[in-house]
Amino acid sequence: MVDREQRTPFYGVVMILAALGASLAVSYVGPMWFRVTVYILTVVAVLVGGVMTFRDYPY
Repeated sequence: MVDREQRTPFYGVVMILAALGASLAVSYVGPMWFRVTVYILTVVAVLVGGVMTFRDYPY
């Protein structure tokens, strides 16, 4: 159980980096509707990844 709990922040960071990489990849290539869709999904992925990364952070 402890091993799985330590992986969650790592998965959050990976999710954030993948989302930022995807938005960087489409920033100059592709139709505008595709870029906007990727940017919206990036915002959602960064928010979810942030919650996963900092879920045990004391308030």
